[in-house]
Parts: sequence; C-alpha cells; structure tokens
Amino acid sequence: MTANTPGPLPGRPESYWMETSAATSHPPLAEDIEVDVAVVGGGVAGLSTAWELARDGRSVAVLEADRIAAGVTGHTTAKVTALHSLVYERLRRTRGPEGARLYAESQQQAVEHVAALCSELGIDCGLERAPAYTYTTRAADTDQLRAEAAAAREAGLDAVYTEETGLPFPVAGAVRVADQAQFHPRGYLLALAGELRARGGVIHERTRVTGLHEGSPCKVTAESGHTVTARSVVVATHYPVFDRALLFARLSPRRELVVAAPLAEGAQDPGGMYITPDEGKRSVRTAPYGDAGGRLLIVTGESFTPGTGDAAAGFRALDTWMRERFDVGETAYRWAAQDNDVSDGVPMIGAFHPGARHTYVATGFGGWGMTGGVLAGQLLARLIGGGESPWAGLYDPRRLWSTVREAPALLRQQAEVARHFIGDRLRTTHVDSVAEIPAGSGAVVRVEGRRCAVHRDESGALHAVSARCTHLGCLVAFNEAETAWECPCHGSRFATDGSVLQGPATRPLEARELPGS
Repeated sequence: MTANTPGPLPGRPESYWMETSAATSHPPLAEDIEVDVAVVGGGVAGLSTAWELARDGRSVAVLEADRIAAGVTGHTTAKVTALHSLVYERLRRTRGPEGARLYAESQQQAVEHVAALCSELGIDCGLERAPAYTYTTRAADTDQLRAEAAAAREAGLDAVYTEETGLPFPVAGAVRVADQAQFHPRGYLLALAGELRARGGVIHERTRVTGLHEGSPCKVTAESGHTVTARSVVVATHYPVFDRALLFARLSPRRELVVAAPLAEGAQDPGGMYITPDEGKRSVRTAPYGDAGGRLLIVTGESFTPGTGDAAAGFRALDTWMRERFDVGETAYRWAAQDNDVSDGVPMIGAFHPGARHTYVATGFGGWGMTGGVLAGQLLARLIGGGESPWAGLYDPRRLWSTVREAPALLRQQAEVARHFIGDRLRTTHVDSVAEIPAGSGAVVRVEGRRCAVHRDESGALHAVSARCTHLGCLVAFNEAETAWECPCHGSRFATDGSVLQGPATRPLEARELPGS
C-alpha cells in the first residue's frame, strides 16, 4: 500500500449488513447444560451446522463469543458462488479432475441449498441470482483465464470464457458462470437462527469458550466456568481457538478492506459479481439500497496480513479505484473482513485431528465462506449422524498435507510467522517513548524493560496492555484505521483495553501500569 495520506477516511466505519439488520440479544451461558452437539462459533459455518443438526432432530447449543453473524460473517461481501477466482485449473493439477469436480459439485450445491432454504423457510434476505465473473484487464493474462474457464467447465460448472461484461470499463477477458447468487448475509442467518430456536436449539452469545475436553461425552468450558456436555463438538470459530490439531501451521490470516457507495442515479448496475487478481485483487458487487430502488456498490480489496498493513492508506486506495471506474455518490460505508487461507487451497471440514472421534472443525474458507460455511453445515451434520459424503475426503482436515506440492506454501507461511515472532522483537518501533504517541494512535513501546502496547485516545488518555499476543506470544501491532491491536502471526485482534475481538486468542492482553499513571 502507499503511504498514508492525511485527512478523513471515506465513509462511516460500519458494515452495511450490520447497520441494516436487527441487533441480537441471546443470553450468555448461565448454567451447566447437556446437548447432543455443541457448536462453538455463531457465524455462517456454525449456524448452518447447528440448523442442519436441529433439522435432523438433534439438540444443539451454539456458543458465540460475541454476537451471532456479527464477526467475519457480518463483514463479508456475501457472494454465494462456486466460481472462486482461479481455483479450478490449480485443483485440476493438484487434486486431479475428480478433485476439481467434487469441489465444483459441492460448492454449487451450496449455492442451490441457500436458494432452496430461502424458498422453503420464506427467508427474506434479498437473494438475487446473478452471474459471477473472474476477469483481467491485462491481455497477457487471458490464456490463464481461458485455461480456468476450461477447467471449471470440465469440473461441471456452466463456465464460459468471454470478453464482454457489465463493468463500465473494458476487460481483456473473463470467466463467466451463470446463475450464482448474492444476498444479505445477516438477513439469511438471523432467519436461520430463528428457525433453529423454533426446533429446540439454543444460542448463547457473549459466551467465550476457553476449554475443550474430548471424550465420551465431550465437554466445553466457557470463560464464566459453566460447561456444556455434548456427544459431539464442532469448532467453527473462523480460526480454530484450540491448537491441538496444529491447524495454525496450515492457515494464514488475511485481512481485506471494503468501501461502499450508492450508484449515481442513472448509472448502470454491472449486473453480476466480479473479482480480479489484478492490482492486489478487486472484488465488486451491488446490493439493494434505500427505498427507491437504488443500488449500493460494494468494492473489496487491498489485502494484507493483520498487524502489517496500512489500513488507512488501503481504504483511500480502494475508494480512489472505485471512483475512477464507477459513477457513484458519496462513499457511505467502510469496513474490513478477515479470512484464512489453507496452504493447499482447500477448506478443512471434518474430524478435528487424526485421533478425533467426536470433535469436528470447519475453517480455511479462503474468502469464500458463504458457500463454504453452508457446505460445512451439510457435511458435518452428515458425518456426526454417521453418514457418508462423496465430498468428505476432499475437505478432510486429516488429509496428507506434507506433500511436495503443499510444502512451498507451508514453508512460506511458517517463515513469515518466524519472521514476526523473532524479528519483531529485534526491530525498534517508530517511537522511543510513550510521550511520542499522538492522539488516536498506538505503538509498541519498551516501558521499564517490558514491551507494552500503548494507545492514546482522542482525549489524550493512555491505555497500556501487554504487547504479547495471548495465543502464541507474537508481538501485536496497532491498526489505526480500525483502532485495534493485531497479531501478524495468526490474526488475533484485540481492543485497546486488551479484550479479544477475534481469535484464535481466547484470553485478553494483560493490562499494564505506566509510570506516573
């Protein structure tokens, strides 16, 4: 990203999905309970899994650290599509034609499952069927897109190569898959949560899970000390909050920025969902906006590892890109989303680890959590019920991963973690003392021999916490645009008071006293 530019950031710091949906208020876990299945995490994967299990007649408890459908799911772009950028040519090479076919079949089935549930349950979530495109503006990359179109078509998708799109600027080429979908993610999931409760499921918000005992039965322990005893446990916390499976070695966190502005009156809706790997990735879609039939343009991009990027510069760059290409009004919203990439490029859905008998995990959706989360719900419900699925082997977290193909990506990920774990301790910060921290900013500063994460709020008050992430001890860095401490190793995020905003960390950063305070 470019250097930060002075001045206000574009739009209000709020997700459009969060602002245009009702707040939730499910009670925290206040007593020990027993259910058939405990689902840890209330995002799309957790709620989809809980719904499928409840529909099968099982008693289910969803345990969410904050509010359901308010984390990654509440900040997504909400594309429901089986066209995942340039995945099929790579899968054809690494998993063979059958692996690519199973991936396409399972992902497209998730698209259709969402549409079927909306119809069956009468869910009003603004579901729209629209084509999805992966495009390039560079003539040199068209051969790659032609190969992707052929691989996606061979895998079973209705994919074609085209040079025509609804974008208001020319493209060199694109892959098009018809009849995909987009929706209001919280509109969909809050309705699904209501149906879950109607079938006897329970939801406990503000219930952070800190312990897991595997056995027959299993037991999960909340931060409050209360427990849930269950025959099976599903960990669907975006990044697994338990490391016993060593999945963190195969996952790399990625944060992406979002800006949204209403299309100007008379401006043409691009009429689809778009993504390009050009310019550090750009993703585009529209959504219904206002009562007069307007459309909101939603643009995503400027990816960076948490704790390493200049989010303020990224928001400005993304806003500039949008305005140079689309006829839009004043930017209305800005927000950020976070996801995890798996070193072999395929989500991990299934048994938690090789010795697991009653614990399951869903993670690593690589930015495609809407279809991935819905698919996870169907697959995990079937596995927990003792059934089989043709997709189980493809997504199995226990799959052999130390292969020649995956090793380079895995080594890059671990080298990056090691660089931060060791290098960040040797590197000096941009300030030498607490006194140099300006209002609204933060920095890691050595205070009386210890590294402290210090934030000075707009009133000038200081807030100091330990700079060591409580997950595995990497040093955090300050994200000024989002006013949060972020861990560059595994993506944990903390508020300025040290409380956990996003895992895998489950414990807050310890408070620190500053001399003279």
